[in-house]
Amino acid sequence: MATKLTGVGVGLKPQHYEHILTNKPNIDWFEVHPENYMGAGGLPHKYLTDITQHYPLSMHGVGLSLGSADGVSDEHLSALKKVVDRYQPAQVSEHLSWSHWKHTYLNDLLPLPYNKETLNTVISNTQKVQETLQRTILIENPSAYLGFSHSDMSETQFLQELVKQTGCQLLLDVNNVYVSSKNQFFSSDYYIEQYPLEAVREIHLAGHAQETIDNEVVLIDDHGSPVIDDVWNLLDITLDKLGHDVPLLIEWDTNVPDFDILLTEANKAREISNKHCKETTQ
Repeated sequence: MATKLTGVGVGLKPQHYEHILTNKPNIDWFEVHPENYMGAGGLPHKYLTDITQHYPLSMHGVGLSLGSADGVSDEHLSALKKVVDRYQPAQVSEHLSWSHWKHTYLNDLLPLPYNKETLNTVISNTQKVQETLQRTILIENPSAYLGFSHSDMSETQFLQELVKQTGCQLLLDVNNVYVSSKNQFFSSDYYIEQYPLEAVREIHLAGHAQETIDNEVVLIDDHGSPVIDDVWNLLDITLDKLGHDVPLLIEWDTNVPDFDILLTEANKAREISNKHCKETTQ
C-alpha cells in the first residue's frame, strides 16, 4: 500500500495531465474518481501511471451506492477492486448516499434517512466493500438540501455508529457541512462539535453555487468555484478541534480552471493547516 497521505492535494483532471508531468507542481498528492479508470487500458491509464511515479494517490468513489437497500453492485465492486489493486492508492473513500435500485442507476448522490434500517444497510454494504478490497475505507458526509421525517438520529450520530460497527474511517467534507447547514438551518459549528473527529482521515474543501428557488436561497454543491471565506473559517474551526493532522483536498470538478488556480487554493489550505501544526507542536 502507498505511503500515508500528508499535506494538501487536488483532484486530478485530464486537462492538467501534461502540465503536471511537464512542470511537477508543488502539490503533495492527487485524488481521482476510480470510475474514470475502470477501462482496461488507454491514455487515462498511461497518464495516471506516469503521474503516480511522482505523487501519492487517493481514490474517491462515486458509484458504490453504499445506501442502496439492494446492496452494492458486484460488477462495480469487482471493477473497483481491479483499479485499487493496480494503483494501490493510499486511501479509498466513498459517499454516504445511494444511486441505484433494482438495476436502475441514477446519475446523482442521493440522501438517506438516518434510522436503524438505513444504518443496517450501510453497515452491511460497507463491510462487504472493506472485505472485498481488504482495506479500511473512508466515508464522506453528504451535502443535503432537505431532511427526512423518518430520521430518528442525527447525521453525526449515524456516522459515529457506522464507524463503531464497521471500523471504517471518515472523510469530512467541510463545504458539505456548510451547504447542508445553510439549506437546513442548523449550526455548522455545532455539527463539527458533534462530529466523530477522531475517525477523520481526510478533509475536503470546495466551492458551491447559490440559487433562488421559490424565494428561498439554496446552496448547490457543484465544485465549480473557489472556496468561500466562510468555509475557510469553518476549516480553521475544525482543525482547531481535530487534534491530529489529516490531508486536505481541493475539489474542483466543474468549470475546471487552469492548474495555477487550483494551486492557489491548495496553498491557502496549506497555510491554514500549517498554522495548526505549529500550534500543536508548541
